[in-house]
Amino acid sequence: MTTLSTIIVDDERLARRGLALRLQDIPHIEVIAECANAEDALHSIARSSPDLVFLDIQMPGMSGFEMICEMQADTMPMIIFVTAFDQYAVEAFNIHAVDYVLKPIDEDRLCEAVGRAVERHALQDSSRTKQTLMELMDGLGGGAVAAQVEQSQPRSAHWPERLTIKDGSEYQFVRMDDIRWIDAAGDYMCVHASGNTHIMRTTMKQLEGALDPQVFLRVHRSSIVNLNYIISAQAFANGEYQLTLEGDAKIKVSRSYGRNIKSLLGD
Repeated sequence: MTTLSTIIVDDERLARRGLALRLQDIPHIEVIAECANAEDALHSIARSSPDLVFLDIQMPGMSGFEMICEMQADTMPMIIFVTAFDQYAVEAFNIHAVDYVLKPIDEDRLCEAVGRAVERHALQDSSRTKQTLMELMDGLGGGAVAAQVEQSQPRSAHWPERLTIKDGSEYQFVRMDDIRWIDAAGDYMCVHASGNTHIMRTTMKQLEGALDPQVFLRVHRSSIVNLNYIISAQAFANGEYQLTLEGDAKIKVSRSYGRNIKSLLGD
């Protein structure tokens, strides 16, 4: 049975304890920490890498939304907001929240939110397994097999000049040349272009397949960068790199993708 390691973040002690007691009776959940503010929560998340965080929004100091902005995409846990205010729901789902539960908490509603988290966790595990298999085939000399899988879908000889992003009932068109980098957050992709962040519901693999490989480089399991915006690269002894893009964005390059950067640098 899937068990999600869980952290509760709420500045009200009674709210934290009440939620923890409710979660004791719900399968799949193991509460490993309770935090009274966002700063403590960030430290706890960095130490324990939980699967799920129940997060209040309005807290003294750093709000729940501000706390999420401080986390890196590759360490982002699933988020369920628990708040007394309903006016933040749209913003919550725009930043990939699993669910949004209003206080006072309804038991059935809480169980529904946990069920969604379990389903999303299962999908993420499946995606990670597929990615690991692709990397393993490549590492064992199975690059041809991996390439065959990659090319199983027909690809246009002409790379698109714009990326179409659906936002509710609206469609936004982002020029490929304006995209600086892309990172993954759960089931969504964050496309950073011209100072704005656009949210897409797709997979990294699907999005990567729509990008010109002569322009866009995969540097991490959850990151792609536009080569034209890289202004410097810093190498570390563990085989990782850090890229600095125009606008001073810092992008981590994991060891498994370090060979891409070495090729770019001519090493």
